[in-house]
Amino acid sequence: MVIQLFPLWAVLLSVVAFFLPALFVDLKAYIVPLLTLIMLAMGLTLSLSDFKRVLQKKSAVVVGVALQFLVMPVAAYAVATVWGFDSDLTVGMLLVGSVAGGTSSNVMCYLAKGDTALSISMTAISTLLGVVLTPVLVSLMIGQSVDVPVAGMLLSLVKIVLIPVGLGVLINTFLPGVVKKSEPAFPYVSMFAIVLIIAIVVALSAPKLADIGLVVAAAVVLHNTIGLILGYWVTFLLGFDARVCRTIAFEVGLQNSGLAAALAIKFFTPMAALPGTVFSVWHNISGSLLASYWSRRPLVETPETNASKSDVTS
Repeated sequence: MVIQLFPLWAVLLSVVAFFLPALFVDLKAYIVPLLTLIMLAMGLTLSLSDFKRVLQKKSAVVVGVALQFLVMPVAAYAVATVWGFDSDLTVGMLLVGSVAGGTSSNVMCYLAKGDTALSISMTAISTLLGVVLTPVLVSLMIGQSVDVPVAGMLLSLVKIVLIPVGLGVLINTFLPGVVKKSEPAFPYVSMFAIVLIIAIVVALSAPKLADIGLVVAAAVVLHNTIGLILGYWVTFLLGFDARVCRTIAFEVGLQNSGLAAALAIKFFTPMAALPGTVFSVWHNISGSLLASYWSRRPLVETPETNASKSDVTS
């Protein structure tokens, strides 16, 4: 129940941070360590077999990862351009669009009767690829108007993502018994860390949040919606079954926005972290609603979904 109420905790602490920013602004230095903790917790839930599954469903993984790093960055740039965002908010949107899929996608996929093993594999693969692709994509799409420290971001992503995830996988491989005993605590640790990151970013952005908060929220909702819709329908039109379509929809639409916010704070400005902060709250709401809807819908075993599949493959 506590985990399911994650969006509520995020909103409540964000409200506190907005009205009492002094409680959180001095915690800015803890953003990166908190994110590293989240990545370690994610690594502890993975094993080498999760990466081996990539070989079993290569086509689904390739399509999903391709959509992840094509749809979301392009959609982020398009939305920021249409909204007329300044360079800080545009960078923030591009960071959200260029990071890997979020770990919440695995939970939403499970609730929606998707392919959870595929979801975990895709999250792991996109996380590793994102170490290189995130800074490169942001640099390519933002152009010369903003100096993007590609080398610095790459090094930070190695430290924040690659090392803790790799360490978590190794610990889970060689000490599975210890990990198994501690596993129930991982979601709570991750939730606490991401909620605190959100609150810190809100506190740092509080002076301008009242003026642009709704505009950024509208852009983030549209960005997230584009990812969920295209993630599902592109894979549907390519002939994948409903379980895979649901899985890839979540992988594309639900981003590691906490990482985006942390990178924005470290390399840019608190304003650049605002899209990632709003996305962190919203994608858990939209993901929960969609998972709840799909959990009540039939999969390919029914005549309805079989007919849909026949239409696609014929």
